[in-house]
Amino acid sequence: MQRILQRGEIEALDHNALPRLRLPARDSVFKDRAARMRQLAANSPVGDYLLLMAHVADAQQRALDRLGAQGESTPGASAERIALAQAHGMPPLQAVGWPRDTAWHGILRTLLDDVAQASGVPPQAVETCLATRATLDEYPEGIEQWADDLLRESEEQIDAAAAPFVMAALQVTWTDMAARFDPAQLPVVTPFGLCPLCGSLPVASVVRVGGQYQGYRYLCCSLCASEWHMVRVKCSQCESTEGIAYHGIEGGSEAIKAESCDKCQAYRKIFYQEKDMNVEPVADDLASLTLDVLMGEAGYGRASGNPLLWQEEE
Repeated sequence: MQRILQRGEIEALDHNALPRLRLPARDSVFKDRAARMRQLAANSPVGDYLLLMAHVADAQQRALDRLGAQGESTPGASAERIALAQAHGMPPLQAVGWPRDTAWHGILRTLLDDVAQASGVPPQAVETCLATRATLDEYPEGIEQWADDLLRESEEQIDAAAAPFVMAALQVTWTDMAARFDPAQLPVVTPFGLCPLCGSLPVASVVRVGGQYQGYRYLCCSLCASEWHMVRVKCSQCESTEGIAYHGIEGGSEAIKAESCDKCQAYRKIFYQEKDMNVEPVADDLASLTLDVLMGEAGYGRASGNPLLWQEEE
Protein backbone atom coordinates (compact mmCIF):
# COMPACT_ATOMS: atom_id res chain seq x y z
CA MET A 1 0.00 0.00 0.00
CA GLN A 2 1.34 3.47 -0.95
CA ARG A 3 1.81 5.82 2.00
CA ILE A 4 0.27 9.30 1.77
CA LEU A 5 2.83 12.06 2.31
CA GLN A 6 2.10 14.64 4.98
CA ARG A 7 2.29 18.38 4.32
CA GLY A 8 5.82 18.85 5.70
CA GLU A 9 7.09 15.87 3.74
CA ILE A 10 5.57 17.21 0.51
CA GLU A 11 7.32 20.56 0.96
CA ALA A 12 10.65 18.86 1.68
CA LEU A 13 10.24 16.67 -1.37
CA ASP A 14 9.45 19.71 -3.52
CA HIS A 15 12.70 21.44 -2.54
CA ASN A 16 14.95 18.39 -2.67
CA ALA A 17 13.82 16.93 -5.98
CA LEU A 18 15.77 17.89 -9.10
CA PRO A 19 13.52 17.84 -12.15
CA ARG A 20 15.55 16.99 -15.23
CA LEU A 21 13.05 18.53 -17.61
CA ARG A 22 10.67 21.51 -17.58
CA LEU A 23 7.96 21.15 -20.21
CA PRO A 24 6.53 24.31 -21.82
CA ALA A 25 3.42 25.81 -20.24
CA ARG A 26 0.98 25.32 -23.10
CA ASP A 27 -1.45 28.06 -22.08
CA SER A 28 1.14 30.80 -21.63
CA VAL A 29 4.51 30.02 -23.25
CA PHE A 30 4.15 32.40 -26.21
CA LYS A 31 1.88 34.83 -24.35
CA ASP A 32 4.62 35.34 -21.75
CA ARG A 33 7.20 35.77 -24.51
CA ALA A 34 5.10 38.43 -26.23
CA ALA A 35 4.59 40.33 -22.97
CA ARG A 36 8.31 40.27 -22.20
CA MET A 37 9.19 41.51 -25.70
CA ARG A 38 6.88 44.47 -25.29
CA GLN A 39 8.33 45.20 -21.87
CA LEU A 40 11.89 45.14 -23.20
CA ALA A 41 11.18 47.06 -26.41
CA ALA A 42 11.08 50.46 -24.72
CA ASN A 43 14.76 50.41 -23.79
CA SER A 44 16.22 48.25 -26.55
CA PRO A 45 18.06 49.40 -29.69
CA VAL A 46 16.02 46.76 -31.54
CA GLY A 47 12.73 47.83 -29.97
CA ASP A 48 10.83 47.92 -33.28
CA TYR A 49 11.91 44.37 -34.08
CA LEU A 50 10.91 43.20 -30.61
CA LEU A 51 7.45 44.67 -31.13
CA LEU A 52 7.15 42.84 -34.45
CA MET A 53 8.20 39.56 -32.85
CA ALA A 54 5.68 40.22 -30.07
CA HIS A 55 2.98 40.14 -32.77
CA VAL A 56 4.46 36.85 -33.98
CA ALA A 57 4.41 35.41 -30.45
CA ASP A 58 0.77 36.50 -30.05
CA ALA A 59 -0.06 34.64 -33.26
CA GLN A 60 1.88 31.61 -32.04
CA GLN A 61 -0.11 31.47 -28.81
CA ARG A 62 -3.40 31.70 -30.72
CA ALA A 63 -2.28 28.92 -33.07
CA LEU A 64 -1.26 26.71 -30.14
CA ASP A 65 -4.56 27.41 -28.36
CA ARG A 66 -6.50 26.44 -31.49
CA LEU A 67 -4.63 23.16 -31.79
CA GLY A 68 -5.67 22.24 -28.28
CA ALA A 69 -9.26 23.45 -28.57
CA GLN A 70 -9.90 21.73 -31.90
CA GLY A 71 -8.19 18.50 -30.96
CA GLU A 72 -5.89 18.80 -33.97
CA SER A 73 -2.58 18.44 -32.17
CA THR A 74 0.42 17.28 -34.18
CA PRO A 75 0.96 13.51 -33.91
CA GLY A 76 3.74 12.90 -31.38
CA ALA A 77 6.32 10.16 -31.12
CA SER A 78 5.05 6.63 -31.71
CA ALA A 79 5.74 3.86 -29.22
CA GLU A 80 8.29 2.45 -31.66
CA ARG A 81 10.10 5.78 -31.94
CA ILE A 82 10.18 6.20 -28.16
CA ALA A 83 11.55 2.68 -27.75
CA LEU A 84 14.25 3.41 -30.33
CA ALA A 85 15.14 6.67 -28.59
CA GLN A 86 15.42 4.93 -25.23
CA ALA A 87 17.56 2.16 -26.66
CA HIS A 88 20.00 4.49 -28.40
CA GLY A 89 19.95 7.58 -26.15
CA MET A 90 18.44 9.88 -28.76
CA PRO A 91 15.74 12.58 -28.50
CA PRO A 92 12.29 11.05 -29.08
CA LEU A 93 10.98 14.13 -30.96
CA GLN A 94 14.22 14.74 -32.88
CA ALA A 95 13.52 17.65 -35.24
CA VAL A 96 16.14 16.91 -37.89
CA GLY A 97 14.79 14.07 -39.97
CA TRP A 98 11.36 14.13 -38.33
CA PRO A 99 8.63 12.98 -40.78
CA ARG A 100 6.69 16.26 -40.73
CA ASP A 101 2.99 16.10 -41.40
CA THR A 102 1.92 18.80 -43.88
CA ALA A 103 -0.55 19.98 -41.23
CA TRP A 104 2.17 22.38 -40.11
CA HIS A 105 1.59 24.29 -43.37
CA GLY A 106 -1.81 25.24 -41.96
CA ILE A 107 -0.14 26.59 -38.84
CA LEU A 108 2.24 28.67 -40.97
CA ARG A 109 -0.57 29.93 -43.22
CA THR A 110 -2.70 31.02 -40.27
CA LEU A 111 0.26 32.62 -38.51
CA LEU A 112 1.25 34.63 -41.62
CA ASP A 113 -2.32 35.87 -42.09
CA ASP A 114 -2.61 36.70 -38.40
CA VAL A 115 0.56 38.80 -38.34
CA ALA A 116 -0.15 40.52 -41.67
CA GLN A 117 -3.55 41.66 -40.40
CA ALA A 118 -2.37 42.81 -36.97
CA SER A 119 -2.48 46.51 -36.17
CA GLY A 120 0.88 48.27 -36.12
CA VAL A 121 2.87 45.71 -38.14
CA PRO A 122 5.38 47.51 -40.43
CA PRO A 123 4.61 47.42 -44.19
CA GLN A 124 7.85 45.54 -44.92
CA ALA A 125 6.83 42.78 -42.54
CA VAL A 126 3.37 42.59 -44.13
CA GLU A 127 5.02 42.22 -47.54
CA THR A 128 7.22 39.42 -46.22
CA CYS A 129 4.19 37.61 -44.79
CA LEU A 130 2.30 37.90 -48.09
CA ALA A 131 5.32 36.76 -50.12
CA THR A 132 5.92 33.80 -47.82
CA ARG A 133 2.22 32.90 -48.01
CA ALA A 134 2.45 32.96 -51.82
CA THR A 135 5.49 30.70 -51.75
CA LEU A 136 3.67 28.30 -49.43
CA ASP A 137 0.67 28.15 -51.78
CA GLU A 138 2.63 27.92 -55.03
CA TYR A 139 5.79 26.05 -54.03
CA PRO A 140 5.31 24.14 -50.76
CA GLU A 141 8.40 22.06 -51.53
CA GLY A 142 10.45 25.23 -51.17
CA ILE A 143 8.96 25.91 -47.75
CA GLU A 144 9.82 22.35 -46.72
CA GLN A 145 13.41 22.94 -47.79
CA TRP A 146 13.51 26.14 -45.75
CA ALA A 147 12.19 24.21 -42.78
CA ASP A 148 14.88 21.55 -43.17
CA ASP A 149 17.59 24.22 -43.36
CA LEU A 150 16.23 26.07 -40.33
CA LEU A 151 16.07 22.94 -38.20
CA ARG A 152 19.66 22.11 -39.18
CA GLU A 153 20.64 25.75 -38.52
CA SER A 154 22.04 25.94 -42.03
CA GLU A 155 21.80 29.52 -43.28
CA GLU A 156 23.08 29.04 -46.83
CA GLN A 157 19.69 28.98 -48.58
CA ILE A 158 17.62 30.82 -45.99
CA ASP A 159 15.52 33.87 -46.78
CA ALA A 160 16.46 35.87 -43.69
CA ALA A 161 13.27 37.95 -43.76
CA ALA A 162 10.95 34.93 -44.01
CA ALA A 163 12.92 32.68 -41.65
CA PRO A 164 11.48 33.99 -38.34
CA PHE A 165 7.93 33.34 -39.55
CA VAL A 166 8.69 29.82 -40.80
CA MET A 167 10.58 29.10 -37.59
CA ALA A 168 7.66 30.43 -35.56
CA ALA A 169 5.33 27.87 -37.15
CA LEU A 170 7.83 25.08 -36.48
CA GLN A 171 8.06 26.24 -32.86
CA VAL A 172 4.29 25.92 -32.48
CA THR A 173 4.42 22.42 -33.97
CA TRP A 174 7.15 21.16 -31.65
CA THR A 175 5.91 23.02 -28.58
CA ASP A 176 2.56 21.32 -29.09
CA MET A 177 4.27 17.90 -29.10
CA ALA A 178 6.57 18.75 -26.20
CA ALA A 179 3.75 19.99 -23.96
CA ARG A 180 2.01 16.62 -24.37
CA PHE A 181 5.10 14.45 -23.86
CA ASP A 182 5.46 12.21 -20.81
CA PRO A 183 8.90 12.96 -19.26
CA ALA A 184 9.00 9.43 -17.86
CA GLN A 185 9.52 8.20 -21.44
CA LEU A 186 12.75 10.16 -21.92
CA PRO A 187 15.97 8.17 -22.42
CA VAL A 188 18.20 8.15 -19.34
CA VAL A 189 21.06 9.72 -21.32
CA THR A 190 20.88 11.94 -24.42
CA PRO A 191 23.56 13.86 -26.40
CA PHE A 192 25.21 16.61 -24.36
CA GLY A 193 24.15 20.18 -25.06
CA LEU A 194 21.07 19.26 -27.10
CA CYS A 195 17.43 19.35 -26.09
CA PRO A 196 16.64 15.85 -24.77
CA LEU A 197 13.20 16.07 -26.39
CA CYS A 198 13.82 17.43 -29.91
CA GLY A 199 17.61 17.53 -30.25
CA SER A 200 17.78 21.28 -30.97
CA LEU A 201 20.41 23.64 -29.58
CA PRO A 202 19.61 25.89 -26.62
CA VAL A 203 19.16 29.60 -27.17
CA ALA A 204 20.35 30.46 -23.63
CA SER A 205 20.10 29.27 -20.04
CA VAL A 206 18.14 30.47 -17.02
CA VAL A 207 18.87 30.07 -13.30
CA ARG A 208 15.40 29.49 -11.89
CA VAL A 209 13.86 30.34 -8.52
CA GLY A 210 11.06 28.78 -6.55
CA GLY A 211 10.25 25.34 -5.18
CA GLN A 212 12.08 22.41 -6.70
CA TYR A 213 13.76 24.65 -9.30
CA GLN A 214 15.41 26.99 -6.77
CA GLY A 215 18.97 27.86 -7.81
CA TYR A 216 19.17 25.33 -10.65
CA ARG A 217 20.29 26.24 -14.15
CA TYR A 218 18.23 25.10 -17.14
CA LEU A 219 19.15 25.25 -20.81
CA CYS A 220 16.28 26.55 -22.94
CA CYS A 221 15.38 24.90 -26.23
CA SER A 222 15.18 27.20 -29.24
CA LEU A 223 12.49 25.05 -30.89
CA CYS A 224 10.13 23.26 -28.49
CA ALA A 225 10.50 25.66 -25.49
CA SER A 226 11.42 22.81 -23.14
CA GLU A 227 14.16 23.32 -20.56
CA TRP A 228 16.63 20.78 -19.22
CA HIS A 229 18.89 20.86 -16.21
CA MET A 230 22.62 21.50 -16.47
CA VAL A 231 25.04 22.14 -13.64
CA ARG A 232 26.32 25.68 -13.29
CA VAL A 233 29.85 26.96 -14.11
CA LYS A 234 30.20 24.48 -16.96
CA CYS A 235 30.42 25.24 -20.66
CA SER A 236 27.18 24.25 -22.37
CA GLN A 237 29.09 23.84 -25.63
CA CYS A 238 32.17 21.74 -24.80
CA GLU A 239 31.54 20.64 -21.16
CA SER A 240 34.70 22.34 -19.86
CA THR A 241 34.67 23.49 -16.24
CA GLU A 242 37.86 25.53 -16.63
CA GLY A 243 38.21 28.98 -18.09
CA ILE A 244 34.55 29.86 -17.51
CA ALA A 245 33.85 33.59 -17.08
CA TYR A 246 30.81 35.83 -16.89
CA HIS A 247 30.42 39.13 -18.71
CA GLY A 248 27.84 41.87 -18.46
CA ILE A 249 27.27 45.41 -19.67
CA GLU A 250 28.46 48.06 -17.26
CA GLY A 251 25.42 49.72 -15.77
CA GLY A 252 23.15 47.12 -17.36
CA SER A 253 20.86 44.54 -15.83
CA GLU A 254 22.44 42.11 -13.38
CA ALA A 255 19.98 39.50 -14.65
CA ILE A 256 21.85 39.14 -17.96
CA LYS A 257 25.33 37.71 -18.36
CA ALA A 258 27.30 36.01 -21.12
CA GLU A 259 28.95 32.78 -19.98
CA SER A 260 32.17 32.35 -21.94
CA CYS A 261 34.57 29.44 -22.25
CA ASP A 262 38.26 29.93 -22.97
CA LYS A 263 38.60 26.33 -24.14
CA CYS A 264 36.19 26.53 -27.08
CA GLN A 265 36.02 30.36 -27.32
CA ALA A 266 32.22 30.21 -27.36
CA TYR A 267 29.55 31.79 -25.17
CA ARG A 268 25.87 31.61 -24.38
CA LYS A 269 23.83 34.04 -22.36
CA ILE A 270 22.62 33.11 -18.91
CA PHE A 271 19.71 34.83 -17.19
CA TYR A 272 19.09 35.00 -13.44
CA GLN A 273 15.48 34.92 -12.33
CA GLU A 274 16.43 36.07 -8.83
CA LYS A 275 17.52 39.38 -10.39
CA ASP A 276 14.48 39.69 -12.67
CA MET A 277 11.51 37.36 -12.28
CA ASN A 278 10.26 38.15 -15.79
CA VAL A 279 13.28 36.95 -17.78
CA GLU A 280 12.29 34.93 -20.86
CA PRO A 281 15.18 33.30 -22.77
CA VAL A 282 14.19 34.04 -26.38
CA ALA A 283 12.98 37.59 -25.67
CA ASP A 284 15.84 38.60 -23.37
CA ASP A 285 18.42 37.13 -25.71
CA LEU A 286 16.97 39.06 -28.63
CA ALA A 287 16.85 42.30 -26.64
CA SER A 288 20.49 42.12 -25.53
CA LEU A 289 22.29 42.22 -28.89
CA THR A 290 24.68 44.84 -27.52
CA LEU A 291 26.17 42.14 -25.31
CA ASP A 292 26.66 39.98 -28.41
CA VAL A 293 28.59 42.78 -30.07
CA LEU A 294 30.85 43.16 -27.03
CA MET A 295 31.47 39.40 -26.85
CA GLY A 296 32.37 39.34 -30.52
CA GLU A 297 34.83 42.17 -30.01
CA ALA A 298 36.36 40.16 -27.15
CA GLY A 299 36.98 37.23 -29.50
CA TYR A 300 34.13 34.90 -28.52
CA GLY A 301 31.57 33.39 -30.88
CA ARG A 302 27.94 32.54 -30.17
CA ALA A 303 27.46 28.84 -29.56
CA SER A 304 24.04 29.01 -31.25
CA GLY A 305 21.71 31.65 -32.61
CA ASN A 306 18.33 33.09 -31.74
CA PRO A 307 15.45 31.28 -33.47
CA LEU A 308 13.77 34.58 -34.40
CA LEU A 309 16.81 36.29 -35.91
CA TRP A 310 18.57 35.11 -39.07
CA GLN A 311 21.17 36.74 -41.27
CA GLU A 312 22.04 36.24 -44.91
CA GLU A 313 25.29 34.39 -45.59
CA GLU A 314 27.91 36.79 -46.92
